[in-house]
Amino acid sequence: MEQENDIEVLVAGPEHEVYVDTILNTIAEAAKVRGTGIAKRTHEYVAKKMQEAKAVIALRKSDGRFAGFSYIETWEKKHFVTTSGLIVHPDFRGLGLAKRIKDMTFTLARTRWPHAKIFSLTSGKAVMKMNTQLGYLPVTFADLTEDEAFWRGCEGCVNYPVLKERDRKFCICTAMLFDPTEHLPAKIPEEVLARIRHLEALEEC
Repeated sequence: MEQENDIEVLVAGPEHEVYVDTILNTIAEAAKVRGTGIAKRTHEYVAKKMQEAKAVIALRKSDGRFAGFSYIETWEKKHFVTTSGLIVHPDFRGLGLAKRIKDMTFTLARTRWPHAKIFSLTSGKAVMKMNTQLGYLPVTFADLTEDEAFWRGCEGCVNYPVLKERDRKFCICTAMLFDPTEHLPAKIPEEVLARIRHLEALEEC
């Protein structure tokens, strides 16, 4: 039986690119089970998230087996942030792993963009509960980003016709928003912070 302390949750780096195809397959299979669509992401897209320190991965300590994943996206010149693609492999569910991954992506987003608004669109009760615990509040769709690139990601969902018919004002999902505070529920290692500072310095060049 799996134990929670057998799983390590960490900020992904280039060395974790070997897990990308497994991550994408796990997300796709979960969407089939739920009967929902997903924002289509390519191997290159997820690998880039890892390279940019914008992803969190969970691995079993004993053998490095993939256990879970999530990534971060920014919108409107980093004024808005989403933590997306949260997935836990079926073999590792029931261990509280989704919350640990959510805490780490949330903290990573708050650390990198402390003044950004973090939002979520979800129809899942478990995700709503985690969001609420982190300080998200329900909002209208008008409170979210206007970035067209974000909303194009909804086109892969089976409920997209509802969103389109309602002129993007509401859908099946609940919109939730976090306005910045000082609370950080997880710790980012110093070596990761150093890598982030290096990446941001390169972006400014």
